[in-house]
Amino acid sequence: SMKKVEAEYTVNSSPGVLFNRLSTASGLAEWFADDVRIDKDGLYHFSWDGEEEVAKLLSKKNGEFVKFHWMHLDEGTYLEFRLKTDPLTKDLALMVTFFADEDEEEEARLLWDNQIDELLHILGS
Repeated sequence: SMKKVEAEYTVNSSPGVLFNRLSTASGLAEWFADDVRIDKDGLYHFSWDGEEEVAKLLSKKNGEFVKFHWMHLDEGTYLEFRLKTDPLTKDLALMVTFFADEDEEEEARLLWDNQIDELLHILGS
């Protein structure tokens, strides 16, 4: 069965710049996939090495969060990017929530660590 997994990363960037990289096709294509396009129905098509996965945008709030559902995964599962600012230090964190098979959690976490490293590299963070 699939398990909900959360990972948190510190990001040295402005919320606006970070949010753009998480919510637009061009921004996502810079670090997350080789290519991202949004079709006329608003579905996001992500491709890696010619393989394509399709996601539906479930909800988003500018500068706060963006939430997708991968069409090939079970109902009720999602991928969420959420921005969190520490009220005292003003440090910005990115919370990534995703679903992984029980026995693939560690592998999935490592994959996300690599993806986010790429994002931080692009942001100069």
